[in-house]
This record gives sequence, structure tokens and C-alpha cells, in this order.
Amino acid sequence: MGFSMQPYGIQAMLKEGHKHLSGLDEAVLKNIDACKQLSTITRTSLGPNGMNKMVINHLDKLFVTNDAATIVNELEVQHPAAKILVLAGKAQQEEIGDGANLTISFAGELLQNAEELIRMGLHPSEIISGYSKGINQTIEILDELVEKGSETMDVRNKEQVISRMKAAVASKQFGQEDILSNLIADACIQVCPKNPANFNVDNVRVAKLVGGGLHNCTVVRGMVLKSDTVGTIKRMEKAKVAVFAGGVDTSATETKGTVLIHSAEQLENYAKTEEAKVEELIKAVADSGAKVIVSGAAVGEMALHFCERYKLMVLKISSKFELRRFCRTTGAVALLKLSQPNPDDLGYVDSISVEEIGGVRVTIVKNEEGGNSVCTVVLRGSTDSILEDLERAVDDGVNTYKAMCRDSRIILGAAATEIELARRLKEFSFKETGLDQYAIAKFAESFEMVPKTLAENAGLNAMEIISSLYAEHASGNTKVGIDLEEGVCKDMSTMNIWDLYVTKFFALKYAADAACTVLRVDQIIMAKPAGGPKRDPPAGMDED
Repeated sequence: MGFSMQPYGIQAMLKEGHKHLSGLDEAVLKNIDACKQLSTITRTSLGPNGMNKMVINHLDKLFVTNDAATIVNELEVQHPAAKILVLAGKAQQEEIGDGANLTISFAGELLQNAEELIRMGLHPSEIISGYSKGINQTIEILDELVEKGSETMDVRNKEQVISRMKAAVASKQFGQEDILSNLIADACIQVCPKNPANFNVDNVRVAKLVGGGLHNCTVVRGMVLKSDTVGTIKRMEKAKVAVFAGGVDTSATETKGTVLIHSAEQLENYAKTEEAKVEELIKAVADSGAKVIVSGAAVGEMALHFCERYKLMVLKISSKFELRRFCRTTGAVALLKLSQPNPDDLGYVDSISVEEIGGVRVTIVKNEEGGNSVCTVVLRGSTDSILEDLERAVDDGVNTYKAMCRDSRIILGAAATEIELARRLKEFSFKETGLDQYAIAKFAESFEMVPKTLAENAGLNAMEIISSLYAEHASGNTKVGIDLEEGVCKDMSTMNIWDLYVTKFFALKYAADAACTVLRVDQIIMAKPAGGPKRDPPAGMDED
């Protein structure tokens, strides 16, 4: 037996193979560093001129996007402190659906400033208390910066919707926001229920079809299914629809039985009875007035033959989520097995037709009168990654619409709000006594990240722009922000660049919370990772 060192201290207490990091340089500064790395990734994608990131995830799927939520979802972030920022970004995505980038970048900026304070000798708890005062003050100032008269809005008025939605869409697809926000506003207004607070994001669908260009995009009231019909009938107008979840086919009997057949006639009769049975079922459906049969599973050969004979159109929707949506669009009730449907269970469509768009056959289900149930934005673009990005822009637009249904207050975009917050907070920090004031001053400085990043991403001189913004705001022009196209400072209320108040509110709140959480950590204790074969995580649901 060789001479072995007896472990002592913490080593003796914990199982071997664990890591233990404590103290300022090891734990706190390392955490801050990891978060800084993450926010450097997302920061260059902030704003309309943001750069795209190319992310290849563990399944070899390629993402080319500047949507921070997608980027951090696909990066497998290992570091526990950086994960906190990712969670803050995800929380923002769940809550509002836009502004995840601001959350992550701002939290990273707060932590970077905290690092400078720690190196100056401040204790993390003082920084935290300063940051908490800072965020509370920020929220009060934000309330004052809300545009007057924006509390009430008509969510069915297209101009008002577009003015609020444009900034969110522009940050994803700069230069095309006018075309896109027009489409999205149309789609959202069509499916908006009587009480706008109940707006369901899932009711605006996106169909991505390769080919064509942005100007070919349209909005369809109803659904667009990416499949052909099963039979030969390709068009139906003003038809009733029967939906069968279990498939249209001869069903196997409940019990097992043996049939003894003695002669050829019996065999023929046996086959005939089966045919007669199927025909009877299909005829029953046809007699109930239904012209279209939608099946959730396979459609049998024989059943299809009789459907053709009775001039029924047959659609097959294999995804059960799509089937539910189809039922919502048409107002049908999905029946379990093939039988004569009640008149109440039938749905109604204005037209079902199969059209060929860019070489892909799609079935378009239109339902104009039948309530505002489902609406589809058909996106066209040259490559898959462009389409994915367009879809994200649409998602952001729809989520913004949902947010504005709940709270329609708006504040100025294009960094006008941030500079004003920075200026007001700076003044507030001079009034504070105690060590908090340094932290509050740094909190105020962190807001400069937004104009700085916007300017840098647009290739402008950041220092020049920030100082001229400060000068304008100090002389009382609180509405001045950056005009990225011309690279000058302008009054944003004339340029019509607005952000939703709720988006900013939650983004800043989550960012400050995440930063404080990371700063509160003073020791990291990692156990030795469990051995054993790596299990694959369970497969997720389908895309919907």
C-alpha cells in the first residue's frame, strides 16, 4: 500500500471527484465571465441591423437566425450561471414572445459592470441592493415615459396595430417590416375574438412554402394543409364536412371468430357482404349531407372506391393536432369510428381546393363566414432558412399582438427610452448616500448598452451617437433616438418607432433578477457527474 494523502477540510466531507470553487475570483468572477460570453453572442444580434448567427445543434440541424431565443435554445449551455441568463431569456419568450435578446444582453451588461465594482472593492451584496433600488426606480420612470393616450386602443384598427408591431418585426426582418406587419396584422385581426384578452396565438398558423418571394405571401382565412387529397376530387364549394378520427376503413371485429366456408359461392358471398357493409357505411355518410370526409388515419382501398362513387372528397390529416385545428376551423366534431354522423357533428367549409404552389400540392380550406377561428399566413421565400426566419418574425408579431391585447401602452423605441432611463437614474444615484450609489450609477450606465449596440451593429460611431443623445435629452428633447438608416439622432415620435411597454418592463425586470441571482452565488460545489451510458432524452412532441 503506497503512502496516500489523507484528504482534509471540505475534501474529506464530500465524495471524491467533486469540484469546489469558492471566493470572489473563483466563483463570482468566473460566473460573471460565463454570462458575459453568452451576452456577447446575443448582443451582436440586437436590433434591426443585428447580425445572424449560424448555429448547428447536436442533431446537425442548421439555424441561421438573429432571434436570441432560438440561439440560446439551440446552444447547449453547460455553465450553470449562464444557464440562469438563458432561463431569463426563456421566461421573457414565454411571457411576451419578444425581447429575449434585450433580457440576455442587458443582464450580461449588468454583470460586466458588477465585475468592475467588485474589482473596486464593493461587496456583491451592496451591488445587489443597489441594483434592486435601480430596477425599482427604472420601473417608476418607465411608467412616466409611457406615451399619453396609448392606454386605450382598438385592437381591430390596423394602423394602431401596425404601429405597435412594426418594431418587433423589424428587429427580425429589417427592411421588410412593412409587408410583414401588414400581413400579420390582417391575420391577427381576423382571428381576434370578441374579448381580445382571450386571443390565442395558436390560431394564427404559418405555412412555409419554398419558392416565390416575400411579395407572394398571403393570408388565408382557414387552413393550409401540406398534403394532397386522397381521391380524384380536388375541389368542393360550400360543403359539409364529416371528420373521423379513427380512419375510414373496414373495421376488424371486436371478437375473434372462425368462419367455415364450404363452397365457392359462400366465399363469393362472404366477400360481397364485406363490400356491401362498407358501401352501406359510406352511403350513410353521403346521405347525411356530408360532401367531404376527413380521416385521421389510413383510408382503405375499398372505402375510397365507394367514396369516389358517391362523389365524396377524401382528406387525410395524420397529425392529431392538425386534426383538432381542422375541427376548430370548420366547427366539426371528430367522430371515433365510421358511422352515420349526426347533423350537429358536421362542420362546414366555404371551399376546399387543392392548389399547386411552387411545385408543392397544398389543400386550402377556406372558411370565410364561419367565425374567426383559424387563419394561416402563407410565407414564400427562396430557402428554408429564410422561411424559418420569416416564421420567427411572424411569431414575434403575433405575440406582440397578444401582448398589446392585454396592455396596449407604448413607449418610444430606438434607444430613446433607454437613454432617458440612463439619464434619470444617474441623477437618482447622486441623491443616494451609501455604497449603493455606485451600483445604481453602474445600473444606469448599463442602459447605454442598447444605443451603443444598435449603433455598432449599424456600423455607426457609438461614442459620438451616445454623447449627442445625452446632449439632446439633457436639453429636454426626451423623444430623441437613433435613426439607423441615416445614422443620425432624430425625434422618434415622428418616425413612428414604438415599443410595447410590457416588453420593456419584463425584459428589464427579468434581466435585473437574473443578474442579482448570479451575483448572490459565492460558492460553486459540483458533484462528480454520474457515470453510466448516456441516455437520449425522450423525443419531443411534433412541431406544433
